[in-house]
Amino acid sequence: MNFRRENRASRTSLFDGLDGLEEGRLRASSSYAHDERDNDEALENLQDRVSFLKRVTGDIHEEVENHNRLLDKVGNKMDSARGIMSGTINRFKLVFEKKSNRKSCKLIAYFVLLFLIMYYLIRLLNYIKG
Repeated sequence: MNFRRENRASRTSLFDGLDGLEEGRLRASSSYAHDERDNDEALENLQDRVSFLKRVTGDIHEEVENHNRLLDKVGNKMDSARGIMSGTINRFKLVFEKKSNRKSCKLIAYFVLLFLIMYYLIRLLNYIKG
């Protein structure tokens, strides 16, 4: 009998807010209204989060597009610089193919080196005096 009492008590607590069910009307219990209010608040909170995430992803997409355009421009400029450098290297190869051109380039390089050494020696002497 104890089991029947517990079963009846749990059944009563289960259908506690539904007293008017047999009469054809249904009354919402306070816990149901409270649950609905909590659900509405949670739904609004979720909508706010979704809209925030949508804005953030939109901003990220915009940044990615800007960076892609920038990288394309940099890539194009690097390609043009590569073309210029390869042309310059080809010209140097033409100059250094002949021995006479090689000797004259060495002579010019020695003069430039001598000039730089003299320049730094003069600066060093002025630094020591001053």
